[in-house]
Amino acid sequence: MAALLCTGCAAKEKEKTGKPEVNYAEKIKLLEADKAFSDLSEKGGMTKAFIDKMDDNAVLLRPDHLPVVGAYAIDYLIQINDTGFVLKWQPHNAEVSGSGDMGYTYGIYSITPSVADTQLLGTYLNVWKRQEDGTWKFVANSWNEGIGNPQ
Repeated sequence: MAALLCTGCAAKEKEKTGKPEVNYAEKIKLLEADKAFSDLSEKGGMTKAFIDKMDDNAVLLRPDHLPVVGAYAIDYLIQINDTGFVLKWQPHNAEVSGSGDMGYTYGIYSITPSVADTQLLGTYLNVWKRQEDGTWKFVANSWNEGIGNPQ
């Protein structure tokens, strides 16, 4: 009965505003999944994290490179020596589809080389797909170097 009432409320909200009601609980879960992805990268290395959190058909979009898809993305990642830097990021926002099966996150990443006293910053976008077991895996990942003067 409660589910019917909630469904009715969401429909009425959409009727009033023309927009579906935001499911904040799902949005928070997706932000948490992206943050856990970053934590895995920071602690276990970028390659391990990306392979672990990547959907089988994921697409990597990299500068000066054609899209890298699925098994080729794993091959691409394995060739990267990630022992000389730490990659981590902070998600700034997430959105989840009304059906709850797709979403995206974006934010700012940092790469800290182990041999230099510097930090490289940029922006990123992850597109996520909910798996049958309820977990999230990314289906697309893209990034842009540099963000100018962050404020």
